[in-house]
Amino acid sequence: MTTHRIHPEGPTFSRLIAGAWRWHTVSSDQVERLISTALEEGITSFDHADIYGDHSNEEIFGNVLRKNTSLAKQMQLISKCGIKFPSSRRQETWIKHYDTSTSHIIWSAENSLRMLGTDHLDLLLIHRPDPLMNPDEVAAAFSQLQQQGKVLHFGVSNFTPAQFRMLQGHLPFPLVTNQIEISLAKTDSLFNGDLDTLMEFNASPMAWSPLGGGKPMTVDERALFNKAAKYNASYSQLALAWLMNHPSTIFPIIGTTQPERIKEAARSVNIHLDRQDWFEMLKWMMGKEMP
Repeated sequence: MTTHRIHPEGPTFSRLIAGAWRWHTVSSDQVERLISTALEEGITSFDHADIYGDHSNEEIFGNVLRKNTSLAKQMQLISKCGIKFPSSRRQETWIKHYDTSTSHIIWSAENSLRMLGTDHLDLLLIHRPDPLMNPDEVAAAFSQLQQQGKVLHFGVSNFTPAQFRMLQGHLPFPLVTNQIEISLAKTDSLFNGDLDTLMEFNASPMAWSPLGGGKPMTVDERALFNKAAKYNASYSQLALAWLMNHPSTIFPIIGTTQPERIKEAARSVNIHLDRQDWFEMLKWMMGKEMP
């Protein structure tokens, strides 16, 4: 597994990132196996959010780390904050909304540290663009957390290019990533400025749902995977390789609860697609050739 700096002033992550979004659906023993399998494959970076698993995933993950303290020393931890929704764990919230106030960002980051059982996050992201976001409040929270050593680097998730640029303009240090939905089934970011803006700021994207959420492919879409034999690769390996062949240095987030799928995904890092194969795969997914 290769590693890469996500930004010249940012952290170094494994090229594939393990996503813990659905890990509350399996036993703690299975979570430990998923962590161990990822680390064995060189996938050392783990993506969380405060809300995953109805606010339970970070604690489940942290319990595994508390049980085996050596694991935490081998990994980089990412989390996200800013979304609130009604929950038995958050009884004061009665409607889904966003909160990027200074106080909430700091509280959420510190709570993630408690749940994960660690003294710092390698990366904290604002989970969704907040229509009431005050960039000065975000900057105040980020600066305090960084000065205290609780969060080393910061980024955003699901931001438009304009939103990314606006927030960056209020910060004394770089946003190192924008975590966006991009896959063969979701190619908007190739053309709407998402990737261009990140390359402008030397920030690499993180890709959530890099396999299109596991949606069944149509017969036409399967045609593009006739290349499987050429590259001695599975369908999912080709789809991940397609992302990683983009010059923006995309970091796909693998959201699986199956250790075997982690092992399979790890092999995709070594697949280098021919430029024409890359464009042919795009053609099949768009249903048309490039203009």
